[in-house]
Amino acid sequence: MDRRNFIKKTAAAGVSAATTALLAETSALARESGGGGTALKRRKLGKTGERLSIIGFGGIVVSGIEQTAANNLVHEAIERGVNYFDVAPTYGNAQERLGNALVGKRSRIFLACKTTQRKRAEASQELEESLRLLKTDHVDLYQLHGLTTMEELNQCFATGGAMEAVLQAQDQGKLRHIGFSAHSVETALAALDRFKFDTVLFPINFVLYTEANFGPQVLARAKRKGMGCLALKAMARTVWSEDPKRQEYAKCWYEPITDPGIASLALRFTLSEGVTAAIPPGDERLFRLALDAAEKFKPLTEQERKDLCQNAKGLKPIFTLEA
Repeated sequence: MDRRNFIKKTAAAGVSAATTALLAETSALARESGGGGTALKRRKLGKTGERLSIIGFGGIVVSGIEQTAANNLVHEAIERGVNYFDVAPTYGNAQERLGNALVGKRSRIFLACKTTQRKRAEASQELEESLRLLKTDHVDLYQLHGLTTMEELNQCFATGGAMEAVLQAQDQGKLRHIGFSAHSVETALAALDRFKFDTVLFPINFVLYTEANFGPQVLARAKRKGMGCLALKAMARTVWSEDPKRQEYAKCWYEPITDPGIASLALRFTLSEGVTAAIPPGDERLFRLALDAAEKFKPLTEQERKDLCQNAKGLKPIFTLEA
């Protein structure tokens, strides 16, 4: 269903019963990425006409830190070639920190924001507050955030739902592109068939692929529709145990990969699946680790892929398919 049909309240498309295997794209990615150079590569974002850095800056990185430190991190990221920044109202004071850090630099970046609100009035109010804190008159991408259940999706598209606020804001020039993020395969697939979104932000991770078959079906359908595909959780390993490192990585609700070699392979796995960009964990050290790896990016070889998937055996995935 396209935008005009939604406004006219025509029936939503049903969830397609069939999914297809993800097409191999290693050669195309190699051409686009240019091999193992040192500059941070950029890729096209679906049909939007935008080109984003293959690593995004997750707003959680600057949440809860002093403004000077936030400024330094944001400026460092931009100087290293990052032009994709993603934030949400649920990330503590990240919007305020990021907004201040981007003063004088807003035109150099692609700014994505989100809403967890499911009703029109609340979503509209939340967007206005995000624009105020981010010190901008528009965001480049606005996303329905964290769609987990079909009930949430239906709320967003119901009369008086959040999509009405999103479409009105687009008409007013307060946002340019529309997307969604999800942690549910079922809900993500339904959202892809419900509306002509520009982007999807979804977990794309070697453990999830190997141990849970979680993600490839969403990515395949989104790519068939020509959407921009953005990745979460590329450097997630498993659920936290009682490991003392849990306190050391307080911004990560899952156990992240901290070994540089494995982290690089994990990130390369995700970037070799045909996504535009990956957002690393919201920890300053892990963000820099991802940048270092991405500056030398090469598509994963078949042997590296086999070795990495073998490394995933026995790990508990942080998400699973719905029963």
